[in-house]
Amino acid sequence: MTSVLLAEDQGLVREGIRKILEGAGEYDIVGEASTGEEAVRLTLHLRPDIVFMDLHMPPGYGGIEATRRILRTCPETRVIALTIFTDNPYPIQIFDAGAMGYITKACTAQELFEAIKSVQAGKRYLGSTINSEDIIDTLLNKPGSPFVRLSERELQVVQMILDGYKTQDISDSLSVSPKTVATYRQRIYGKLGISTELELIKLAIRYQVIEWVT
Repeated sequence: MTSVLLAEDQGLVREGIRKILEGAGEYDIVGEASTGEEAVRLTLHLRPDIVFMDLHMPPGYGGIEATRRILRTCPETRVIALTIFTDNPYPIQIFDAGAMGYITKACTAQELFEAIKSVQAGKRYLGSTINSEDIIDTLLNKPGSPFVRLSERELQVVQMILDGYKTQDISDSLSVSPKTVATYRQRIYGKLGISTELELIKLAIRYQVIEWVT
């Protein structure tokens, strides 16, 4: 039996994946986590073969940092990112952290199984809905999304800004001071070569970090 840990903050998503995998009769769900910290703790204790890792699990550090910490101590564990994001910078960030697979929450059960078999064989797996050409270009150091320059925490702040969070909201959510949030914002703007929140939104739409909704 292949042991699996599910790290996902939405209970319904965890339940759906668990039922799919258990129905196959080849997988043992040994644990579930709803935060990055919990995912690290359970992985170090349970040593699963596979971890399905959601990228966005506030508060605290998210899936990318959790993956980095897990693989530092459990290099034999295979991490598969499970997310809603189909474009850079997230695939590049998670692969840099050591993950072997990247699929979306809209994937089929068959693709879920394909991802597991691929990473168990030591092969990197990209889901069918992922913009693989863009990711390969970035991996080959060709021009790509400027968002790959950001750290995971900076990406987390960007996501909160795009979701409409104000400075105090971000401060409360991340348990940091408003001054620290302002520092993050300044650093993000510098790395992206912008100076306003409107420019950030336009850049995020251009590189599909968010979609334009009318």
